[in-house]
This record gives sequence, structure tokens and C-alpha cells, in this order.
Amino acid sequence: MSPPGHIHGQVEALLANALVEAGQKQGHGTVSCGETGILLWRNPDRVVGADVLFITAASLPARHTREGYLETIPDLVVEVVSKNDTQPYIERKVGDYLRAGVRIVWVADPETRTLTEHRRDAKPRIFSAGESISLPELIPGLSLSLMEVFDF
Repeated sequence: MSPPGHIHGQVEALLANALVEAGQKQGHGTVSCGETGILLWRNPDRVVGADVLFITAASLPARHTREGYLETIPDLVVEVVSKNDTQPYIERKVGDYLRAGVRIVWVADPETRTLTEHRRDAKPRIFSAGESISLPELIPGLSLSLMEVFDF
């Protein structure tokens, strides 16, 4: 699979930076980005790469497999849609994250300039570039302007 493009990387970096500033630097948890490997379950093993993730302080310290994959299930996972991603692929990945115990999954789509928030037992919520999004239950004080994320 070919690597994602520049816009994908820009959106990923801006989202990760917002989580670092409001979450990690304020002591609410830790952020990782850049296709971080997460072991969702075993037998058979399901390892996926997340664009950005956040683990709350309550779930730290993080556990890792012998191979270095994250074994602690993140509280938030962010996926940025790339040119290679199909809708069924994204839907499967979101479903797998939620089944494994991820509380919130954000899917950022640079093409449509939307961010879709997925939670278990709730309908997905779609936010447009003109809106802001927050996560008071994970990162108090986070208010993320999607206009800034999709300003490219």
C-alpha cells in the first residue's frame, strides 16, 4: 500500500498537536501518533495501526507486547482517511476499535472536511469544518476548531 499524502499527514499532525496541548501537557493522559500498533485482541491476533491515539491518565502506565505493540486499549483513536482507504475498510476498523473497548473513535476526512465521532451504542455524529469538538469526559478543556484542522 502506498503511503498517505501530505494533507493526510498535516491533518494527523494538527489533531495530534491539539491532543498533546490540551491532554498530555495538562496531565490528562498521553498521545501517540504515526501508525502506532495496537493489539486489539488475541487468537487470532488483531493488530492495527492508529494515526493518533490518546490514553487517559487513569489507564497509565501503558502495557506493551513483546513486539512493542500497545496492549493497553486507548480511550480515543483518530483515523485520518487516506486515498487508499475504502468505506468498508474504515467501517471495519472503527467497529474493531469499539469492540476492543476504545471509548471514542474519530474519523477525520480531509476530502469532505468532516470529522465523524463514533461511540459504542450511539449513532455516529458528523462535525463539519465550521464546528468545534470537545471531549470533556476524556480531556477537560479541549475545544478543537475543525476549521483549523482542515485549513489547507
